[in-house]
Amino acid sequence: MTKVSGFVEWLPEQRIVELQWLDEMRRTFESYGFCSIETPSVEEIEALLAKGETDHEIYIIKRLQGEEDKSEARLGLHYDLTVPLARYVAEHYNDLVFPFKRYQIQRTWRGERPQEGRYREFYQCDIDVINNNTVPLHFDAEMPAIVYEIFKRLGIESFQMHINNRKVLEGYFRGLGIEDTIPVIRIIDKLDKIGRDGVLSQLQANLGMQKDLAERCLAISNICTPDLSFRERVRELGVQSDLLEQGLDELQFVMDELRDVPTSVMLADLSIARGLDYYTGTVYEGKLAEFPAYGTICSGGRYENLTGSFINRKLPGVGISIGLTRLFAKLLAEHKIQPGPKSPTQVLVIFPDAERRQEAVQTARMLRERGLNVELYPTAIKQAQQLRYASRKGIPYVWFLPYAEKGHEVKNMSTGEQAVADPTIWLPQ
Repeated sequence: MTKVSGFVEWLPEQRIVELQWLDEMRRTFESYGFCSIETPSVEEIEALLAKGETDHEIYIIKRLQGEEDKSEARLGLHYDLTVPLARYVAEHYNDLVFPFKRYQIQRTWRGERPQEGRYREFYQCDIDVINNNTVPLHFDAEMPAIVYEIFKRLGIESFQMHINNRKVLEGYFRGLGIEDTIPVIRIIDKLDKIGRDGVLSQLQANLGMQKDLAERCLAISNICTPDLSFRERVRELGVQSDLLEQGLDELQFVMDELRDVPTSVMLADLSIARGLDYYTGTVYEGKLAEFPAYGTICSGGRYENLTGSFINRKLPGVGISIGLTRLFAKLLAEHKIQPGPKSPTQVLVIFPDAERRQEAVQTARMLRERGLNVELYPTAIKQAQQLRYASRKGIPYVWFLPYAEKGHEVKNMSTGEQAVADPTIWLPQ
């Protein structure tokens, strides 16, 4: 029997590193004042569809046996954490303090064809700020800055954040005389998947555009700069609209706020569209520059009306999501992550013989009470075999009970040194 495709299973030495990453993310999120929440894995289908064209990705929940419960047929596994957040804020509105800053680290599910970078079950790590009436624009810059800080701490050096503003695209297309901009943005969003020729073809075939207009639509996607020069390059295209200017102002503000981040990490990339309908302003896509063909590892943006769709209030927000499983799997496959130990155990207490089992248990308990991770070998086999077990699991210290005239001793498995130790005061070096 083999595991189902699209679902990852890490070895212990890999999982321990993933847990360290999760701890680092939590610490960083909390250092910026974000609080943790967790929502159910299951939401109403109606709520999940609030995001737009996503019904093909949703796993529906049904019972295996018995008559079908129509109420259950309306439930599905959440495929991201943004819609559950919007529902959560609406439901708990009177109990929350705004601006509400939350982080959420949970598994999500999507009914996609498994392939590199795409899984049916995966971890997402989200942060969002939601507020009444307005969210200050500086939060749009804080989101990618937090992700950069996390990746820097994790030693991920090839990261690049591509930033755009939906108002730039909508304003540009309106300046070209296109009233219904959403279908154009959805097609532009496929640029990484189908290439420029594919986008040109779909703009003409699906939307009935003339070739010249389709090419002008695509021209803005050529602009990608690490500085503020994107604005002048847009002007060179000869297209004007009030919404375009507003979008350029907002994008310039965000890029200027990120000026302390090293050059070429934050890019103003006007090809970024984020095809989901609810984005209204700043949008992000983070990628691994070392692997340009690999998919997006983090994404997000600003939304004005998603939360308000669950409650009769204006509750705009801005957020970003790190696709932990996609990122972690790629770096593991490329040997960019050094596996950890096969066990969290710090000390293995040797089991000398059955008569001394209680003494060994007491010693292990004493060390655990002092905050150490301690394992007691389960049976009284030869000492050499117990040492081999410690070596194979990467356990750094082995503890020996008193013998003859000798007291307690501990062996450093890395250096081979063995010395007398007092279990009431000893600490790893």
